Amino acid sequence: MQGDSEALWLDPQPLVLASTSSIRRQLLTAAGLPPEIEAPSIDERRVEAEKLEAGATPADAAVLLACEKALDVSRRRPGRLVVGADQTLALADGSRLSKPRDTDDAAHQLARLAGTTHTLCSACAIARDGAILFSAAAEARLTMRPLSEAFIRRYLALAGRDALGSVGGYQLEGLGIHLFERIDGDHFTILGLPLMPLLEGLRTIGALAR
Repeated sequence: MQGDSEALWLDPQPLVLASTSSIRRQLLTAAGLPPEIEAPSIDERRVEAEKLEAGATPADAAVLLACEKALDVSRRRPGRLVVGADQTLALADGSRLSKPRDTDDAAHQLARLAGTTHTLCSACAIARDGAILFSAAAEARLTMRPLSEAFIRRYLALAGRDALGSVGGYQLEGLGIHLFERIDGDHFTILGLPLMPLLEGLRTIGALAR
């Protein structure tokens, strides 16, 4: 990382990102914190089934998974600061969507979301040596415009596999912007990393200059 005396990063070794998300890596790099990447090896649905309590909110689920990802990688990287992240999508009735399995599933999800407002919750967690040092979550509300079946199919044909990489079947930083009529919330949260809370967490534990 930065080698001069004015560097923002104070930890002796670079940050580790427990995610293969190119967007999360780009967000951290743009903030002057280019991370090392190591993918977590957890079964998210199994973790939810075993550890998520009855009545848990979408934010609870996102924080749980962010923590589990950070813990998983931190156990393989002794002494290193590891960031995990997760994002959930909740409909107005409280039900949640996961990443679409295929194009047909993505079309079904978009048809459910069309003409409605849903909530994205993004969470982050910082771990070291198998212990959580910090976690936080932030929410954004997005209103999708009414969509015809023909437009959904046109969009999915253009978006390709990118539509399968995010919950809800869209990536707002790309062609997904054409699906929406209103967005209320922090841009970083929508992209899947609550960057402002994360930076404050890193400052609080002494890894970033104040």
